[in-house]
Amino acid sequence: MCDGLSRNAPKDFKTILANCNSHARRKMVDINEAFPEECKYVLKIFEKVYKNDAYTKEAGMDPNQRLKYHKASSSKLMKDLKTWLTAQLEDKKVEPNSSLGEAISYMLKHYKQMTLFLREPKAPLNNNLCERILKKAILHKKNSLFYKKQHCAYVGDLFMSLIHTCSFCGANPFEYLKALQDNSSSVLKDPEKWLPYNYDKMQGSEVK
Repeated sequence: MCDGLSRNAPKDFKTILANCNSHARRKMVDINEAFPEECKYVLKIFEKVYKNDAYTKEAGMDPNQRLKYHKASSSKLMKDLKTWLTAQLEDKKVEPNSSLGEAISYMLKHYKQMTLFLREPKAPLNNNLCERILKKAILHKKNSLFYKKQHCAYVGDLFMSLIHTCSFCGANPFEYLKALQDNSSSVLKDPEKWLPYNYDKMQGSEVK
């Protein structure tokens, strides 16, 4: 799962490629003021598809149930979108080199990859989760420019990784780091048992 940049796809491995619907949607959001009616149509379709996906999560559907639901509820929406996008260019309703034309061309070019969630059980709609994680690493990289020594930057990297892993798996970063301090001898013996997503099982095994 990635955006439409060709360099994002690995060349040495066989992959099932999915492209991010959020990137396609964002292109319409960015030009909404210039083309309000056209963008409204596209954004409404994305809104309905995302509501369908949200429902599959609320209902606790497994991957196969989710796929079946999307086929029944989202397939026609995406097909209607493709038909509309194609007509805008073929009927010359939109200048291809305009910002709207470029947004439409992007979606048509990546339509197959954007609709993988209609064919593969676990295919997500977007890669927002990965992007949020990457942005945290990029922010830390910028902050690391102000460390005075390389070792200090290394320690900062370590804490960044632990804190963001806590956030990702729902652990409290402060409580986690405190648990490492309180159970330091046990952590040194079996560090793999004291990772943010499994340390709670070890709580109380050793009291400092």
